[in-house]
Amino acid sequence: MKAVVVQQRGNPVAPNVALLSDVPRPTPVSGEVLVQTEASALNSLDLWVGKGLPGIETKYPFSSGSDGAGRVVEVGEGVDRAWIGRRVLLNAAVIHEEKPHPDRASSGEEICMIGEHSPGTMQEFFCAPATNVVDIGDVDPIQAAAFGLTHLTAWRMLITRAKLQPGMTVLVTGIGGGVALALLNIARHFECAVIVTSRHQWKLDRALAMGASSGILDDGSDWSKVVRARTGKRGVDIVADSVGKAVHGQCLKSLVRCGTFVTCGATTGGDATTDLSRLFWNQLSLLGSTMGSMSEFRSVLCFLRTGKIKPVIDSVHLSKNAKIAYDRLESGEQFGKVVIDWR
Repeated sequence: MKAVVVQQRGNPVAPNVALLSDVPRPTPVSGEVLVQTEASALNSLDLWVGKGLPGIETKYPFSSGSDGAGRVVEVGEGVDRAWIGRRVLLNAAVIHEEKPHPDRASSGEEICMIGEHSPGTMQEFFCAPATNVVDIGDVDPIQAAAFGLTHLTAWRMLITRAKLQPGMTVLVTGIGGGVALALLNIARHFECAVIVTSRHQWKLDRALAMGASSGILDDGSDWSKVVRARTGKRGVDIVADSVGKAVHGQCLKSLVRCGTFVTCGATTGGDATTDLSRLFWNQLSLLGSTMGSMSEFRSVLCFLRTGKIKPVIDSVHLSKNAKIAYDRLESGEQFGKVVIDWR
């Protein structure tokens, strides 16, 4: 089969991307389905895997990809054959029971990511546990692949972790990336006012056209005073951030008393300096969030199926142009998801 692979670790990643045509087709083991890929989408995780960042152990060449939609063509032992022919969408976060260890308390579960710990969706066929795919019927696979991981991540951040309520005011940093746009989509669905930040005015303009209530150009200065001014000095109820170190101080200063900061990543670095005085005096909540459960996945997919929330797609590429797709994501100039069409 054909597969888009990163041939070796490097930064930038795009020069190391190639389309191979002689990769062995995977075989589903017990409990798995084999999916013929119709569309897959890139995430920041694909770049982290390509760079070989600390904590990511990858043997190259490697086919990543944690977003994928396609048709089930084969099932492993113990899987109902009724899956065959169904169009499905992947939740790449596979939860395993943590193995007991005498020197540490068990948290009960650990997450293994398809596309990081095992080959992903950047190939013509991929395997996944049947418990990690959802039948999406006649939903367009391009839309589905662009929706999956980012909207699951955003749903867990806002709904499960931050307890979003209709009418709240939300600040989303770094608008233009897939998760940031998913956060905007979900917050707007619940009729929340959404303030967004970006280093690019054109991205702010696009977000305002999508329904953001206000946009702040991040020129490196402290924009928290602007947030305060635009909220009548009140501040925002929730800050949803994936930028990290570069904006952490501004994020905390933008929160209302008893407000919530929730993060799913730190593209500018995770070693941020926090303000503990502000934290306890204002009774702020600082929360971490990652991926999401199958229950959360099904909940957010209802909005895709009904068309109430649609993903923002930056560009669609054929597999032979995967290097261009990686370069597009790596440039940071995208607005929305970068998708590979395998059909």
